[in-house]
Parts: sequence; C-alpha cells; structure tokens
Amino acid sequence: MDESQKKDRDVFLPGAIVVAALLIAGALVYNTGSKAVTPLVNQPAPSQSGVADSDDVFLGSASAPVTLVEFGDYQCPYCGKFFTEVEIPLREQYIKTGKVKMLFRDFAFLGPESNQAAQASQCAADQGKFWLYHDALYKVEIADGRENNGNLNLQALKAIAQQLGMDLTKFGACLDSGKYKAEVQKDYDDGVAAGVRGTPAVFINGKL
Repeated sequence: MDESQKKDRDVFLPGAIVVAALLIAGALVYNTGSKAVTPLVNQPAPSQSGVADSDDVFLGSASAPVTLVEFGDYQCPYCGKFFTEVEIPLREQYIKTGKVKMLFRDFAFLGPESNQAAQASQCAADQGKFWLYHDALYKVEIADGRENNGNLNLQALKAIAQQLGMDLTKFGACLDSGKYKAEVQKDYDDGVAAGVRGTPAVFINGKL
C-alpha cells in the first residue's frame, strides 16, 4: 500500500464506522414506546455535550480517533443482538487495533430489573470489572430474550459477581445501598436530552 492509499484509508475509516453504526442502529432498535473479553480501561472519557461523562469507563485507546457511545438496556433484546453480532466483532477489528474507543451508558427503561442490573454493573466497575460484568449480564439475559422474568433479580446479580471472583461483601453493600441509583438515572436523563428514544442508541463522535 503506497502513502496515498494509506492516507485515503485513514480518512475513510471514521466514515465507514459511522455508516455501519447507523445501519445497525436503524435495523436494531427497541423503542421506548413499546415494551471474549477486552481489557478494562479506567480512564476519563472526553466530554461530548452530555453524550459522554468524564467518569465513564471505556474500552480502547484514549487516543482512538473515533468514540462510540452506546445507550443500552440490559433487558433489551436488540441490545443483546448488538452485543453478540456487532460489539464483539467491533472489539476485535476496531477497538483492539486502536481505531475506536467505546463507552456504554445505561438507558434502563424496561423495568426494575433493568435498573438494578445497571446499578450492579457500576458496582462491578468499583472493582475494575465493569466490562466483564456487562458481558455476563447480556449472556444471562439473552438466553431467553424475555423481560422482567427474574433472570436479573438480586440473587442472580450477586451470583454473577461471585462467578467473576468479585468481593461479594463490597459488591453487596454497594448494590444494597443504591450507591449508583442517581448515576443510572443521570445516564437515562442524558440520553433523553441527547435524543435517545430507543435502544440500542449509538453515537459516533457525539452524533446520534
């Protein structure tokens, strides 16, 4: 590949990711009106007009030219499809190679299990295991694709923490105290303000 071809490729890459994400988001969205692990990076994400918070945990290189933010609900069947069919390949092809960094924000609108799972994932982040927990939640929930059926009840959330080798005393205290209730609500409110009307909602460099 000569220098001009390389330059064209580098310019084309962000646009290609945008097109792919838009196609995905258009095809797989659960509307609010209806009812292989990569390393964790505990670094502040760049603020993007309410789309990303400075304390959000992200996957990938801080210097990646493309930032992908997903607003999702752990009970949303289309979020589950996004996780299995898009996010896993995305990690291998774009995140691990330094082209994209990804953030996940909670848009917990499908009921109490969604909200509780979102809080649990933040408690997992306290122990450096957000993405491991995020992945485990989707794997448990998409087994039958049904909502509020007990898959993500309190006992199940603590069982996942145990399976991941977390400190159960600290995790239980965090979850039982509602430490991240306000943060989960803020994610939802930020999503609404940014134009999120269904999940998964994908932002590329701050644009829905």
